[in-house]
Amino acid sequence: MKILCVPTGPLSVNTYIVFNESAETPSNSERIPCVVIDPANSHKVVEVLNQNNLHCTHILLTHGHFDHTMGVAELKSHENALVAIHEADAGALAGGKASLAYLGGALVKPCKVDIILHGGECFTAAGIEFSVLHTPGHTKGGVCYVIEKERVIFSGDTLFRLSVGRTDLDGGDNDALYNSLLLLTGRLKGDYRVFPGHMSETTLDFERKHNPYLRGGGNQDY
Repeated sequence: MKILCVPTGPLSVNTYIVFNESAETPSNSERIPCVVIDPANSHKVVEVLNQNNLHCTHILLTHGHFDHTMGVAELKSHENALVAIHEADAGALAGGKASLAYLGGALVKPCKVDIILHGGECFTAAGIEFSVLHTPGHTKGGVCYVIEKERVIFSGDTLFRLSVGRTDLDGGDNDALYNSLLLLTGRLKGDYRVFPGHMSETTLDFERKHNPYLRGGGNQDY
């Protein structure tokens, strides 16, 4: 499996393109299927897809904030991809204020949601098996996507290297985020590579040992 990280959008979101390197294409006219996570700029993502002979079958969203969703509608249209988001954040793709686009003077084009997530699902996309953990706190519908076979977590804005997502925006909840962090570090045993929505890659063991928000107990302000 290969993971490409493409910084996109005004807040430099880590957009991830995930695919099986061993995937075979029947002919030169067909492309390798892939998953795109949190596309904030469709043009930049399409450029990388073309460079690597990839076709996006699924767009997986970790949450509904504008900096993670600005490129969804155009990428979906260009690639005919299916869009997945948690039910509590699905309204962010319907327009209005739910995406917080007004805070950044941004535009999130409305787009159809094809897969409504609730947390606890396991599904296969582009030949890769994902499981979904509902991790509210940064938003009500925040999720982490786990590829257990590769021991990989896409943590969105729930967990960063030595930090966590903020909870002072609409839909944020300090206690919920703390419980989500406990879920991540408790349910997932052993080490995992963590690919966050911003900043650099880390590991779950490193965060267990060094992240002050995981070591200081509850009732913290995030």
